[in-house]
Amino acid sequence: MNRSLRRVAVSGIAVLTLGLAVSACGSEDTTTLNGAGSSAQDSAMKAWRAGYQKSNDTVTVNYNPAGSGAGVEQFIGNSVDFAASDSALDADKGEIDKAKERCGGVNALEVPSYVSPIAVVFSLDGVTDLNLSASTIAKIFDLKITKWNDPAIAADNAGVTLPDLAITPVHRSDESGTTKNFTDYLSKVAPKDWTYKADKVWPTTEGEAAKGTSGVIAAIKSGSIGYADESQAGDLSQAKIKVGDAFVAPSAEGAAIALEASPVDDTRAEGDLAIKVDRETTVANAYPLFLVSYVIACPTYDSAKADLIKGFLSYVVSADGQTAAAGTAGSAPLPASLQTKAASIINTIAAK
Repeated sequence: MNRSLRRVAVSGIAVLTLGLAVSACGSEDTTTLNGAGSSAQDSAMKAWRAGYQKSNDTVTVNYNPAGSGAGVEQFIGNSVDFAASDSALDADKGEIDKAKERCGGVNALEVPSYVSPIAVVFSLDGVTDLNLSASTIAKIFDLKITKWNDPAIAADNAGVTLPDLAITPVHRSDESGTTKNFTDYLSKVAPKDWTYKADKVWPTTEGEAAKGTSGVIAAIKSGSIGYADESQAGDLSQAKIKVGDAFVAPSAEGAAIALEASPVDDTRAEGDLAIKVDRETTVANAYPLFLVSYVIACPTYDSAKADLIKGFLSYVVSADGQTAAAGTAGSAPLPASLQTKAASIINTIAAK
């Protein structure tokens, strides 16, 4: 993350006064908070857990990066205290109603916590720079383009020697918010070539599948292509995607610009700060293939956990928490307006 974005993270986000030194009901014992969900958020969660626990030795925060779908299921099933998901709760799948039931008949709280570009990652001997339009990406992942030297790829990569080699697209095998964001991007920007709806579940049984972000990264060999949170791309090459008339590389800065162009979903209930991501923005330097990841919690908890849940999630969306995630995971800090709204919602968490 460059220095200019770090300055934005510090100066552009309102500083919260956090009650981090909260005791667990006056006890010397350690209280455990359990969370599960987004594998994309895993690196950021490690930074958040370490930062919060450093200031509060009365709590241990556990997090299982089982995937967004699994995290939401575990939260609804009351087996974790909070969830993290790379897509907002889905009303059409009954997730909002089920979360409400789990929270005792009151709507769950849902706020953005992590913003990161999704990279189209690939491995191709002799090629490290590649331009891909949304239409081309859609055709590759729908197995309509099957060779690296296909004319559609060549047209956007003048001067690049592309091999006569089969393309192996790799997708997530598990329910994934990253998959939902990726398929949402394709369905919005290339609707003629990607006719499937946005979904956490990959729409076909064809192609190679791998579990979790780390599984996708591990599965990509020479000739393969996939999609993953940019922070976990490792040494894999990352394609530039077409935005307007330009090709733009994935970056935290580009994701932040695209987020600023996206409105809050005003159809959601109070306490639900879901974002309507504008995939079709052509604002200069925007990178609209990104995910907004959320933390999901109940408005009330038992007295032993209420203040600790509020304290931890407040740290997650605070200036310090967002800067820690940016430094560790390369994510974009929440814009000041969103951060303030998220902090206000989390501050309503109370004891039953």
